Amino acid sequence: MDYHRRVFLKLGAGALTVSLLPLPALAATLQNLNPERNLSFYNIHTDESVDICYYDQGDYCAQALDDVSHILRDHRTNQIHPIDPHLLDRLYAVKLRVRPKTPFHIISGYRSPATNAMLRKISTGVARKSFHTKGKAIDIRLPGYNTRRLRNICVAMKSGGVGYYGDSDFVHLDTGPVRSW
Repeated sequence: MDYHRRVFLKLGAGALTVSLLPLPALAATLQNLNPERNLSFYNIHTDESVDICYYDQGDYCAQALDDVSHILRDHRTNQIHPIDPHLLDRLYAVKLRVRPKTPFHIISGYRSPATNAMLRKISTGVARKSFHTKGKAIDIRLPGYNTRRLRNICVAMKSGGVGYYGDSDFVHLDTGPVRSW
């Protein structure tokens, strides 16, 4: 009985250590530890959900990437654009740290250049060369999880851009240079 307890404690300590790694080290570790990576999304604008395995046995799954691109499409124009798989890896790293009980709620995924230009006219917080227009950004929230805390976890990973929009209750993640606002 004591043997099983020690094994359990070692595995738990290992999992905690892995969850605290910076993203590049975490990605390398994930490749060795997790043969598959799963994510769940709910699009608040289209009322669509998807629970997918986007990475399995050392490779990204083409159909799953298509499904993700579909649910993250520009809901205003229905345009679909390929989503950067590294953005999914970033979300997966967040998932490992947070252990959410709900899917990631999508505020914004891909944005067509026309949608981005329209949003720039009505808001000061929309970048001219937004990573959203390249399929390299997502705005998310996790119901029941503090958004400021989610932002802090994302910033601590030191990978890509992290924006915090407290009034609108969401966090922006992208695969661009490391920065935060």
